[in-house]
This record gives sequence, structure tokens and C-alpha cells, in this order.
Amino acid sequence: MIRLPHSLNAWATPAFRDVFIQEVAQLDAAELPLQQGLAHSSHVTARPFQAMLIGASEDAGLLRVKAGIFYTGVIAGCSCADDPTPIDESNEYCVVQFDIDMATAAVTATLLAE
Repeated sequence: MIRLPHSLNAWATPAFRDVFIQEVAQLDAAELPLQQGLAHSSHVTARPFQAMLIGASEDAGLLRVKAGIFYTGVIAGCSCADDPTPIDESNEYCVVQFDIDMATAAVTATLLAE
């Protein structure tokens, strides 16, 4: 389960943007819907990803944060000697909504179609 307690504590302060970006960067990519957001490749790489804060607001006990995620993917081949598939990384981008429970800091991350 994802938790973002530092982001919740920084909400409504000038440090929120930086704290949120830093805390999201510490998450494991497998915890986010990045695989579902691929547009140019077939598998998310293990390279670090970056978040960009798009917007944030409070709504019914939730802190709703919309963020752009920049990451990389590859087109996975069979790795056979005669496989013509290059191992080039492709830049990927998706928008994820983080719904942070204001009581527990538990997060639901949802891929947005944007």
C-alpha cells in the first residue's frame, strides 16, 4: 500500500510541491499504473521516473493530487540471437491521480486518460 505522509503533512505549505515530487520519486514504479500508461513501448524499465505536480485540492476527506509522470519503456523482444528488436528505450508520459486519505495518508493511484 502506498502512503505519502510527508506530502500530507506539507499540504497547504510552500514546500508541498517539492515534498510531493520527492516522496513520489521514492516509490517503486510497480506501485503505480505506469505499465497501463505505456504508449510507445511494451514494458516499463527499471530506470527512475520523475513526477510533475499538475494540481492539488481537498475533496471529502481526500487530498487529490494530479501529477504527470515521466518514465521510460522498452519494446521487449525474446532476446534471441536473431531477434531484430532493438533494446532502445522510449520516453513515456502519463497522468496519475493520487487520492491521499487525509486521516491515514493511504493512497489510491489512478491512471487518467489525458
